[in-house]
Amino acid sequence: MLQNILTKIFGTKSDRDTKSLLPIVDEINTIYESLKLKTDEELEKKTLQFKKEIIEKRKEAEEYANNQISDKEESKKYIIEAEQDKLNELLPEAFAMVKETCRRMMGITYRVMGQETKWEMIPYDVQILGGIVLHQGKVSEMKTGEGKTLVATMPLYLNALTGRGSHLVTVNDYLAQRDAEWVGEVYKSLGLTVGYILNSMDNRERKTTYDCDITYGTNNEYGFDYLRDNMALSKEDQVQRDHAFVIVDEVDSVLIDEARTPLIISGSVDAPVDTTYKELKPMVQNLIKKQNSLVTELVSDAVNYMENEKLDEAGLKLLQANRGMPKHPKVMKIFQEKGTKKLAHDVESEYIRDKKLHEVDDDLYFSIDEKTHVIDITDKGRESLSPNDPEMFVIPDLGELLHEIDEDKELSSIENKQLKEKAHQEHAEQSSRIHNISQLLRAYTLYEKDVEYVIQDGKVQIVDEFTGRILAGRRYSDGLHQSLEAKENVTIERETQTLATITIQNYFRMYDNLAGMTGTAETEAEELGSIYDLDVVVIPTHREIIRDDRNDLIYKTKREKYSAVIDEIADCFKRGQPTLVGTITVDSSELLSRMLKQRGVPHNVLNAKQHKGEAEIVARAGQKGAVTIATNMAGRGTDIKLGDGIKELGGLHILGTERHESRRIDLQLRGRSGRQGDPGSSQFYLSLEDDLMRLFNSERVASIMDRMGIEEGEVITHKMVTRAIQNAQKKVEGRNFGIRKHLLEYDDVMNQQRQVVYDLRNNALKGNDLRETIPELIYDYVDDELGGESDQNYELLDWESIEQNFSSVLLIDIDHSKFDLANNFENVKNKIVDDAMDVYSARESLLPEDVMRGFERFVVLRSIDEKWKDHLYAMDQLREGINLRAYGQKNPLLEYKSEGFYMFKDMMSNTTQITLQRLFRTKIQGMDQAPSVQTDQASNMQMKHQDSTGLGFTPSQESSQAQNQPQQASRKPIISDKKVGRNEKVEVISPSGKRETIKYKKLQNYLNRGYTQA
Repeated sequence: MLQNILTKIFGTKSDRDTKSLLPIVDEINTIYESLKLKTDEELEKKTLQFKKEIIEKRKEAEEYANNQISDKEESKKYIIEAEQDKLNELLPEAFAMVKETCRRMMGITYRVMGQETKWEMIPYDVQILGGIVLHQGKVSEMKTGEGKTLVATMPLYLNALTGRGSHLVTVNDYLAQRDAEWVGEVYKSLGLTVGYILNSMDNRERKTTYDCDITYGTNNEYGFDYLRDNMALSKEDQVQRDHAFVIVDEVDSVLIDEARTPLIISGSVDAPVDTTYKELKPMVQNLIKKQNSLVTELVSDAVNYMENEKLDEAGLKLLQANRGMPKHPKVMKIFQEKGTKKLAHDVESEYIRDKKLHEVDDDLYFSIDEKTHVIDITDKGRESLSPNDPEMFVIPDLGELLHEIDEDKELSSIENKQLKEKAHQEHAEQSSRIHNISQLLRAYTLYEKDVEYVIQDGKVQIVDEFTGRILAGRRYSDGLHQSLEAKENVTIERETQTLATITIQNYFRMYDNLAGMTGTAETEAEELGSIYDLDVVVIPTHREIIRDDRNDLIYKTKREKYSAVIDEIADCFKRGQPTLVGTITVDSSELLSRMLKQRGVPHNVLNAKQHKGEAEIVARAGQKGAVTIATNMAGRGTDIKLGDGIKELGGLHILGTERHESRRIDLQLRGRSGRQGDPGSSQFYLSLEDDLMRLFNSERVASIMDRMGIEEGEVITHKMVTRAIQNAQKKVEGRNFGIRKHLLEYDDVMNQQRQVVYDLRNNALKGNDLRETIPELIYDYVDDELGGESDQNYELLDWESIEQNFSSVLLIDIDHSKFDLANNFENVKNKIVDDAMDVYSARESLLPEDVMRGFERFVVLRSIDEKWKDHLYAMDQLREGINLRAYGQKNPLLEYKSEGFYMFKDMMSNTTQITLQRLFRTKIQGMDQAPSVQTDQASNMQMKHQDSTGLGFTPSQESSQAQNQPQQASRKPIISDKKVGRNEKVEVISPSGKRETIKYKKLQNYLNRGYTQA
């Protein structure tokens, strides 16, 4: 209430922000009027002058920063601020030049995407406002049809003057090319170059495009190009340059929806295809058949109990049926009856309160939690899977097994090791078998064909739940995709291994200035602010929105809902009013299509199966009598223009067949109508069987409908119900925000490591001379071998092993007895480094210098890539099972950070060693040219967004089972109880009782001398 009063008095934050920018708009318009006398050549020369001024300003700032600021981050910040100050100074004139160029282009016809297009746009004041907001590094929320494509031209032109490149990110290749060709004429008229990135382009074409002043492309192309650049084996193969300024079109779709899953470049693993999915499939199908029969019985029992007024017993049976198979037709039907939802909910609350919810599942073969997508196999289920050996599907307690082996004093050392190896093997096999069964159950019960995925060209293709488009190349992780392939009887493809990965969040946070624009961002302002430090400013519309947004219509069943939807579509078609029908799934769109065919209503369908030419179909959706069915508003980014006489019919009618779990997606659908002050209307149809209604707040809505006495066939429309639905959407949005935030927290660990590795790699790739870094590498290796502690007793080191390592890696023979170990040990290290460099210099003399430098670069890149790939695999394995640490009262994220740090230190140490070993030991006699670098390594790569399950924020199957069965572990368990880094400090006790602190890697040497670990 107070918030509403304050808003009425002072206006919203966006109102205040836009009001403060109005003087700049006035200044731009004043300059614009003065530019009419300038020639085209004078405007173009002005662009060159601006460029020169900005570059000089940046050079001044760089000189000052290099001389006066020692901190690297502070130095970079100072340079960027200096550049930004100059851009702000030039903004009014630069924006006015873009507006004047648009005026001069009025009426000009040219080709865009092969079609004749006439230019008829000059920026309005509200569009100039939006452009200023974008330049300031904020999100500009502008309603559909307000001309965001034109708005972006002004800040893109201004920031391109730095010479470091301006990027625009859009949602698909079509829009990237269309927008670049459409508004590209503006940039060209002002003397700038413009290009676009397409998925089909090769490296040479990409590099040419990135070298343009302004570049258009999709988030996937930008992200994957960054990853590929950091896998390149020569600097000529790298395509990107600076990450200076970027505008993200449809910012909510890209930075929020797409950001739930990381970008991954992967390669096939050499291991054979896992055949256990097909082997276990009949077993799982049989289990599901038994569960279906059981659920049917439970529903019948519930009906009998209700008839006899035994409500507690009836509620328990209803709850069991719902947890056993929530999408079972009989379950969904009984929950349409008055009071049944509340009955089941009350019983569930009782069991949760008494912490006895697991008892509800005892009669089931497995239980399903739809909200978290977790399935838990019960004891009854395990017995059914293997009646003769129920223990076959229980993961043994590895710690207990190992303890029993250690306790058996009759075993020899070799027998002890053999038994332990066998225990580890059996544990891994058992874990893998249970994991595969769990994933098959998920595939059969939670993933529906034509909803979450479709089958095309004999492959399981994932459907984007937000856009309805196929996510080409993406695969569900952790065996789920193989389970779906087994379920659908298509070829099961090999597992893949991560070669490079980055999240959308961390990629776009690399830009010096990030901005975004969309029609729907206000509902996600908190996330955009906390993750990306982006402020959201709502820009007023050029003309007032007069669209008629009606209250939701809610039915008890889907059948009634769809029947009402078809009636309304047929009525609109009869009157000639165009209708855009929004669906949530492919399945729903195809069902509506079949129903419309029966009624003889011609229509277009856009979903994951029919997405070709979507922009053209959407553009025609405003013509007389047009009926367009679109899954999650495919074709977004294309304006729907009304045909002749449509305004008199009421404009475009939006018909939503279900509420999306995100309010923003519903607003996007509504926003397709009523553009630029056009008339229009929107109406959502819901049923209690919709997933959102079933899973969130359905009990409350059902009880409201029960109190109002709504019978089958009747419809309810009430503000109270609409509010309840919005609250349900807020719950889901909060959960999804948590998922994305957790993903980022885990990737932040990897991001720090990624930056170190990629910096090393780029130095090696672009450095003219790696010769200077060789002594540093040798010193690091020597220091690591001898230990970095200044107070340690060097006499106690295992010199025999150390001397052997130096001989093997550095090809030098040392005799530690000739060293003065008691005094300055730093001199000893330097002496060893000098001896190694003498050997290296002798090797250098055998080859021409350019060949040797090329050889060094080749070895360094190969070693980094090899060890980094292995490290990514190890981190994947660690992350897969990290959730289980929670049941040991440990924070999974802290555990991941700690172990990841030690693993990274080991990786860096191993990289140094293998690099030196190759530099010193590779046979180079007879080499007369620099080693050729293979450039076809990408042939076996896949670019994909990985599924986010199990990244530390969504309970995985294993972690769910662990609640009732703490002995279970993840499919690929981390065998050691605690990962100890090679350089981690440990304490040992000498035979005389004296305590000493040493590095873990030296422990075995001390134990051999009679020391014991503290």
